[in-house]
Amino acid sequence: MSKAVAETTNAASVGTIPQKMPNTKKTQLQANVPRGQPKSNRPWKIPKQKFSTIKKTANRLSFEKNTALRDELRYIKDKSKEIKTQRKEAAVQRHQRRVENAERRLANERRSEIVQVIKNPSKIKRMKKKQMRMIEKRDISQVKVV
Repeated sequence: MSKAVAETTNAASVGTIPQKMPNTKKTQLQANVPRGQPKSNRPWKIPKQKFSTIKKTANRLSFEKNTALRDELRYIKDKSKEIKTQRKEAAVQRHQRRVENAERRLANERRSEIVQVIKNPSKIKRMKKKQMRMIEKRDISQVKVV
């Protein structure tokens, strides 16, 4: 009996080449198996795909769609550049206005000051410390003396 079995197997293997069957059962089983709690305790993480299964090339756009997309991107870039320049100009104008206001305020303070010219330098020697601190030097040619 063992002799007959050996002959039939040889005859079957010689005549035809066995072909691989796709492992559809394995993939279906893997898809249907419920996942447990992962080791990292992050249940929202999905299992990673093999790199070979990921689709790498997207469908190419037609020439018209591509040009339309390029035009739209160019329009968006121009618009954003315009907005940025407007913001920059506004910031420069605010800074300039602040500087001008500070200069005007300082000039107004100087104009409204009551100035007393010390002609006798020996007065400075007789002054107290607090009075010495109050003394400030000014250019009389710019400030009108009251």
